[in-house]
Amino acid sequence: MSTHYPNAPITEAIIDLRVMPAEGADHALLKLSEDRFLIDYPQQDEIFEAVGQMAVGPRGGSASVQQSPIGWKFTSGDQKRIVQSRVNGFTFSRLAPYERWASFRTEARRLWGVYFDKMNPQAVVRIAVRYINRIDLPGDSVDLREYFRTSPEIAPELPQQLDGYFMQLRFACPDVSGHCLMNQTIVPPARKHVVSVVLDIDLFRSQELPQHEEDIWTCFESLHVEKNAIFEACITDTARRLFSSCPF
Repeated sequence: MSTHYPNAPITEAIIDLRVMPAEGADHALLKLSEDRFLIDYPQQDEIFEAVGQMAVGPRGGSASVQQSPIGWKFTSGDQKRIVQSRVNGFTFSRLAPYERWASFRTEARRLWGVYFDKMNPQAVVRIAVRYINRIDLPGDSVDLREYFRTSPEIAPELPQQLDGYFMQLRFACPDVSGHCLMNQTIVPPARKHVVSVVLDIDLFRSQELPQHEEDIWTCFESLHVEKNAIFEACITDTARRLFSSCPF
């Protein structure tokens, strides 16, 4: 079941489509110069890819870095929505406060349409939904098991209080023909007397992808439902109460 939390811990929601570019794709088209687009996303920054090279010889070594443009980033006036238009794909991000999937998906689909019309890629090769959550747990020290059903287990002979940790899981999601990459880690606290934990869920599909637009976005709907199920499976009712009540 999908639950709408009044104080959802989402710090960033991402829709991503990787593509096989058309032959001779014109980098200039990535700027997406459309009046209806630029009104909402006035800040424009070019994206570069840096490639480093190091050479070592009998007389010493040398290093060099080459930059090449790969796309553009567009940011909305309120700094909450970010679009990346790249040679190899398209990404739309929504920063907190996150509203609802319907409005997030609708805007992503509109902007993808602008990108697709300009770039006309040969194929979509990967789609993903990614949600980065920062969950602020009350107290200077907490038992992670009180809030998370998926967390590191420490041998009883070792100190139980963690100053930090990073846990990464990757598993198949056969119901959506995809995979999930999940990261969980402690980050600097958002404020005093809390422990801040990031739960990053990246759900993607890269095999047997449909190419018709309607079918692609139907796949996104399935990924979003599966992402919600994964999130709910990772947390306890104690954590849910944090999102359902006023901030402490």
